[in-house]
Amino acid sequence: MRMRLGEQLAVTLFGTSHGPCVGALIEGMPSGISIDRTAIQTSMDARRPGAGLGSKRQESDEVRLASGIHNEQTTGQPVLIEIANADARSSDYSFLPDRPRPAHQDLPMHVRSHGHADLSGGGSSSARLTAGLVAAAAIVRPLLDGLGVQVTAHVGAMGPHEAPLPAHGRTWPTASAAMARCQDADAAEAMVNHVESLKRERDSVGSRVDMVISGLPMGLGEPWFDGLEPALGRALLAVPGARAVEFGQGTAALRVKGTAHHGGWHPTEDGPELRTDISEGALGGMASEADLVVRLTLKPPSSIPQPMPTVELSTGEASSVTVKGRHDPVLGPRGVAVVEAMAVVVLTDLALRGGYIDG
Repeated sequence: MRMRLGEQLAVTLFGTSHGPCVGALIEGMPSGISIDRTAIQTSMDARRPGAGLGSKRQESDEVRLASGIHNEQTTGQPVLIEIANADARSSDYSFLPDRPRPAHQDLPMHVRSHGHADLSGGGSSSARLTAGLVAAAAIVRPLLDGLGVQVTAHVGAMGPHEAPLPAHGRTWPTASAAMARCQDADAAEAMVNHVESLKRERDSVGSRVDMVISGLPMGLGEPWFDGLEPALGRALLAVPGARAVEFGQGTAALRVKGTAHHGGWHPTEDGPELRTDISEGALGGMASEADLVVRLTLKPPSSIPQPMPTVELSTGEASSVTVKGRHDPVLGPRGVAVVEAMAVVVLTDLALRGGYIDG
């Protein structure tokens, strides 16, 4: 089984949720790129559990760079990232594999591995592995910064509560905004109240992460299968809990006439400019220089502290399972850092392949 993303710049994830560590291997990283350990840790803090509305699992997520770095610069060799699991608690999953959890990969992975997989906490399919992805993106992000590309995400919806698109460079204006990872203070407060109510009911809720990508140079991307939308869509649908990805108007485009949907090119001193209100940031898989808007919908977390129906594998009889571990009641807040990281890795790979960055 492979857990690899990218072609010229490739990131391979490894580890399990309750094993010794998780991490990532970056291949294709150019040499001479400075390592900003503060920026790496800031990215890790944005996704780590134990804060806000997330799981109470306490992980410091300190990143160890085991290879590919010398004198705080990349060498051009593969960069190995290791992140220790300091607060693993496998005893919370003593019911596995006998009683697989509904809406998890327990049973498919148990069958696929012929009973050899470590299923605790989701094993190798756990969202815990996104720690390595976020660390990898923090290391490669200076390459995109050099192109002037900005990638900003926030929680755009949580249950019935919606927020406007995020603005580049903004920080969380209130404590509730920081908890919800939503730039809009009013929407964030409503989101937090909604989730706190569901937590008292021992339930969970769906959410959506909205992302705006600006500054992509004209033509970045590939035609057809490795175009901006296909490449980003494939990566984002791998985010644990992902259920739908939309670009621009998304499914709302079915209600729009062509005359209203299509923007036009207009002359400027810097060349043709696409003027449109629908964020047509990619045309035929390649960047148009307009903003690219992406929305990723995430399902309600499946691990909820209520009895759920399952089957006792040893007998084949009906049973139930109550997940007592430390779990998120909503995925969006921690998903913000993961969605940005996915985009950074994909865009950097495409930029290297297209010659926009010297490899």
